[in-house]
Amino acid sequence: MSDEDHPLYDFLPGLDLSEAFYEEAVEPFMDEHFPELVYSAVRIGHGSDVLGYDTAQSMDHDWGPKLQIFLNDSDYSSAKEGLDTKLRENLPYEIRGFPTNFKINEDGSSVMSPIDSGPVNHRITIDTISGFFIGYLGFNPTEDFRIIDWLVLPQQILLSIAKGRVFHDGLEKMNPIVEKLEYYPHDLWLYLLSNQWERIAQEVAFMGRCGQVGDELGSRIIATRQISDIMNLCFLMERQYAPYIKWFGTAFSKLKSAKILTPLFNKIMNASTWQERQDFLTGVYRYVAKLHNELRITESLATEVSQFHDRPFMIIHADKFADAIHAKIEDNEVKQLPNYLGAIDQYVDSTEVLSYTEKFRRFWSMYQ
Repeated sequence: MSDEDHPLYDFLPGLDLSEAFYEEAVEPFMDEHFPELVYSAVRIGHGSDVLGYDTAQSMDHDWGPKLQIFLNDSDYSSAKEGLDTKLRENLPYEIRGFPTNFKINEDGSSVMSPIDSGPVNHRITIDTISGFFIGYLGFNPTEDFRIIDWLVLPQQILLSIAKGRVFHDGLEKMNPIVEKLEYYPHDLWLYLLSNQWERIAQEVAFMGRCGQVGDELGSRIIATRQISDIMNLCFLMERQYAPYIKWFGTAFSKLKSAKILTPLFNKIMNASTWQERQDFLTGVYRYVAKLHNELRITESLATEVSQFHDRPFMIIHADKFADAIHAKIEDNEVKQLPNYLGAIDQYVDSTEVLSYTEKFRRFWSMYQ
């Protein structure tokens, strides 16, 4: 199956479909059957549709009209079962031509499955705000939100809240949460920027050295690692969360800096010698140094590359950028964080770790 074709349904962005599902089916249902029940309705959390990266290919599993209904803690126990039953009995069988009924595959994934009679096996999750977020983030963001909580949350997780949609906020808690998670606090942002420049500094001279001793594979690997670190730096400089690896390049292509950098990145990866690779890399270093100066968060720093000691490797002295940024941090709690450790996805890249709350929360102790 091609990415553009699907045997049954024309593609509609999943987030738009879920919004239509709420407005055309769920909201009228709630008004009719539970007019006194206070609730919030959202689509947040896991799923390419939440990030806006879904395509026709996404429709093959865990995709379709779905959302979350959050209830007050005081209403949850008494209302959940009845609400779920009524939804199954009263939801329409389709919305905008897409089934609202799902079947569960053997691997636990779900797929839209049309029916014309009987109860609807819907994908509306009923929960409390605290219950959802404690399970998803590891804590309740309506309470104290500490610096350390920001640091152990992968950007993919933060993005899946910030990019979601609040369809109705009767509880008056979801919009404040989404606004709070929109991006990092200023001094924490400086801390992450500083650490990202330091990552670049750690390997900036290695690409040429590998090439010099005939290790062409090693030279290419380090060049692509530098590209990846610079891409992450650009996300930070443009104040955008970076998604996990599947959508990393897609999201980068939407940044302002991508127009200049993407052609240079391609030339670096296609270069046949380390010297040619170095020429294109130095162009990248000059450009991101210029972007840093345009942020005006430190005094203007030199954008020109220079030699690494007396060796024939041209580098940007990224450590100077790291130090200058770190010196601008004013928040005492941020100042006390480990130097050049950063947030979890600046030193962990395992998708397995970054995807599961019980795993990424284990890194809480790193900051103590």
